[in-house]
Amino acid sequence: MSANANVATRVMPVKDTERAHRIRLVFGYIVAIALIAGLAVYGFDYYTLSSADRPFSSKHLLLKPSGPIGVKLGVLGVVMFLVIFLYPLRKRWLWLSRQGSSRHWLDIHILLGLSAPFIIAFHAAFKFRGFAGMAFWFMLAVALSGIVGRYLYAQIPRSLSTAELSLRELQELQLQLAKKLVHQELLPKEDLRSLLRLPSAEVVQKLSPFTALGYMMALDLGRSFRIAKLRRHRLGWSGKVSTLAGFLPTRNTHLEKSIQTARQEAATAKRVLFLGQAQRVFHFWHIVHRPFSYTFVLLALIHLVVVAAMGYL
Repeated sequence: MSANANVATRVMPVKDTERAHRIRLVFGYIVAIALIAGLAVYGFDYYTLSSADRPFSSKHLLLKPSGPIGVKLGVLGVVMFLVIFLYPLRKRWLWLSRQGSSRHWLDIHILLGLSAPFIIAFHAAFKFRGFAGMAFWFMLAVALSGIVGRYLYAQIPRSLSTAELSLRELQELQLQLAKKLVHQELLPKEDLRSLLRLPSAEVVQKLSPFTALGYMMALDLGRSFRIAKLRRHRLGWSGKVSTLAGFLPTRNTHLEKSIQTARQEAATAKRVLFLGQAQRVFHFWHIVHRPFSYTFVLLALIHLVVVAAMGYL
C-alpha cells in the first residue's frame, strides 16, 4: 500500500507539472498571436503607406519606431531576446540548469524566437535600414534556422534503447505490427504497407545531409496523406466530409487506436533509419545557427548604442 502511494506521489507531480507547462505554453501562444494580430489590424492602414505619406497619418506619432508604441515594442523585443538567450546560457550556468526542465525551456525558447521577429518588425514599422535592418534579417535567419533545429531535435531519439534498435529488429517489429493490424481488418493491407515503407539503409547512407533532411520532411508530410487515405477506406461520404477527407480523427475508437499505433511505428522506424544523418545535419545546424545568433546580438547592441546616443532612450 505504501509502495503504491509513493509511486502515485512521484507520478502525480510530474503530470501536474506537464499540464501546467502546456497551459502556460498555450496561453503564451494565444497572447503572442493576439498581440501580433491586434497590431496588424490597428496599424494596417499606416504600415501600408509609403515613407513619404506616413508623417501625414494620424497614427505616425504612435507607431513610428521612436513613438510611444514603437519604443515599447522595441523594449519588449529586447526583453524577449534576453530571455531567449537564457536557453543556451542554461547549459553553461549550473544554477540555471537546475531550474525547470530542458524541454520546457526549449518550448519557451521557440515561442519567443517565433514571436520576436514580428514584434521587432512592428517596432521598425517594417522599414529595415542600417544596422537595425541588418539585425532584423539576421534575426529572421536565426528564427527560421531555429524551426529547422527543432525539427531535427525531434528526429533524434532520446531513448537509448530506441536509438540502438537494429534495422533488422525494426523490420521484424514492422512485420508483426502489419500482421496484427491486417488481422484486425480495420486497415487495408496495401495502404498499411505504403505507410510503413521506407528506403533501404544503403540508400539513406548515400544521401547528402541536406538531401536526407528533405527526405525526412517529405516522409513526415506524406505520412499525413497516407493516414488520411487509411481513414477514407472506412468512411462513408458523410464521414469523409466531417473528417476533411480523412485528415481529422474519426469517432471510431478502434480505428483511431490502430492508426495511432501504425503512425508511431512508422515515425519511429524513420527516426532510427535516419538517425546518423539527422545527427550530422544537427551538428552542421549548430555551426550555422550560432554565428547567425552572435552576429544578430552584435548588430542589435550597435543599434541600441546608436539609439541611446541620439537620445531616443
